Amino acid sequence: MKKTFPLHAPGKADARVVEGIKHDVRKYVRRERHKTLPEGFDQWDFACKVGAEVATAEVKDLPSVAAAINTVVQTGAGSVYVEVIAAAGHRAPRLAPLVAAPVAASVTPAPAAELPIHLL
Repeated sequence: MKKTFPLHAPGKADARVVEGIKHDVRKYVRRERHKTLPEGFDQWDFACKVGAEVATAEVKDLPSVAAAINTVVQTGAGSVYVEVIAAAGHRAPRLAPLVAAPVAASVTPAPAAELPIHLL
């Protein structure tokens, strides 16, 4: 999806227009995730860009697209450009959990009678 959304609509509050834009982006992502994956792939990856216009759009990860739209709205722009491209990808393998190194030997303090007087 490559689209420039106007941030102002006659007869609608600007906040509702912004929420509608975010809804359209979520709807597109949901629709793309339900498509069947090509053989050999196990997830959909999304390349996203958001900005006031095409030339100033910045690369964002999918979870931060809504926040980026809010940032553009706060700058006072008249429209927002949103680009979300779905591509088949592979999941990153999970790393093995870190295991703490075993303690060589437990250290027990010496009885007070064996300690030198300056350590008491």
